[in-house]
Amino acid sequence: MKSICVFCGANFNGDPVLKQAVEQLAQVMVAKDISLIYGGGKVGVMGLLADAFLSKGGKAIGIIPQFLIDKEVGHTGLTQLHIVENMHQRKQMMNDLCDGIIMLPGGFGTLEEFFEVLTWLQLGLHSHPVGVLNVNGFYDHLLLQMDVMVEQRFLKQTNRDLVLTSADAIELVNLMENIDIKPDEVWFRDRNLT
Repeated sequence: MKSICVFCGANFNGDPVLKQAVEQLAQVMVAKDISLIYGGGKVGVMGLLADAFLSKGGKAIGIIPQFLIDKEVGHTGLTQLHIVENMHQRKQMMNDLCDGIIMLPGGFGTLEEFFEVLTWLQLGLHSHPVGVLNVNGFYDHLLLQMDVMVEQRFLKQTNRDLVLTSADAIELVNLMENIDIKPDEVWFRDRNLT
């Protein structure tokens, strides 16, 4: 992998464990010469992550819509900053520029981005590994909900297994580098998840 897109919050809750996880993720990616692709913000977890990358000599590439630049939340010290027209173009460009995707703690926007690219993977629109850095159990309930979706037959186990998860950034990146992506694309043909 040459680049990983990281979805994360525009807020930071002050959690030192999260800050340490951000630093560890930046460290492992920079050590492996993997560039950061992210939402281009200077605020919240986004800003912490970009600054961690830059301070370690890594390459940080942001993609941000013009209306967020107008609100002065764009990071001006990045290796590269792409300004797009809207949120849809932002997500598409982030996906196009990356070789893998990681979700850190965040809010609705983070979840929306994650589930859209996960859906694209399930539909066969890309083949990037998708990972959740589950810092301090932040996503435990969300991951359990995915298991309920399998149990209730709204999601195939094969596709659930595409969501790689670890609380450790080093382990997660290693998992992503070694997964063989095989989504079950036939779910829509037989319309039967059993």
